[in-house]
Amino acid sequence: MVYTLGEAARATGKSKATISKAIKSGRVSARKDETGTFHIDPSELHRVYPPTVSSEHKETPENTPEKSDIDGTIRELQARLEAAHERLSDKETVIADLREDRDRWRQQATALLSDHRPQGLLKRLFGR
Repeated sequence: MVYTLGEAARATGKSKATISKAIKSGRVSARKDETGTFHIDPSELHRVYPPTVSSEHKETPENTPEKSDIDGTIRELQARLEAAHERLSDKETVIADLREDRDRWRQQATALLSDHRPQGLLKRLFGR
């Protein structure tokens, strides 16, 4: 199903002029037939302008979830969230350990570096 300009305006709650300007500016792609009627793909239109509540289907689902199903889903999502937090905490601990190791290696490397070049002209000449 494609929208005409008027249908697109009703579906988004915007004016025809707004939809037309969006098409002309390239924000929304549409094709124009030989009679000058715009044909706008709904997914393309709703990518830019969300559908209004009145344009959405108001059908009630046949199988409404029961409270026990919802509670079970909530518990499952909470368990997943806790597991994700634990993994994140573990990763943060590993990162802190790696930074600490890096800093120790850096200190050791800095301590080992010293200027071994002879100082002054006489030391350069005689190597003492």
